[in-house]
Amino acid sequence: MPSHVRLETSMGDIVIELDPEAAPQTCKNFLQYVQKGFYDDTIFHRVIPDFMIQGGGLTCDMQPKTTDKPIVNEADNGLTNRRGTIAMARTSDPDSATSQFFINQRDNDFLNFTGPKNPGYAVFGKTIQGMDIVDAIAGVDTTRRGSYEDVPVEPVMIRCAQIVEDV
Repeated sequence: MPSHVRLETSMGDIVIELDPEAAPQTCKNFLQYVQKGFYDDTIFHRVIPDFMIQGGGLTCDMQPKTTDKPIVNEADNGLTNRRGTIAMARTSDPDSATSQFFINQRDNDFLNFTGPKNPGYAVFGKTIQGMDIVDAIAGVDTTRRGSYEDVPVEPVMIRCAQIVEDV
């Protein structure tokens, strides 16, 4: 299974190293979206400084894309929401993650699995190049658009997501 994905964004490239050993289903799900070009021309639609940047589900006109079925939450895999890690976004249902992901801009221990009462958010990889880009994205001006808060005033595009062999 490929282990690196490059997110070509409008602010620069971010390279993610996946951990399929710790999060096999989550990595498989993410790579399926990458391989079919799902993330191309989507945006980082939720950006909160000193917390995280979230993307992978909305077009630049804030329209949600049609996703595959939700996956099982693998947050109890031993990986934690540390600065630079990538995790699956979800609703209050632990097993509701589809395509959206976030990159932690700082250590977010409160997002970690601690048991049934706190099922956590599944980390499935880490940023190995472009953390300066993550920080730059986290620093953009944001606004409210419809029901969405923390939306960049100027869209931050994910132009392309692709599997890369050489990093």
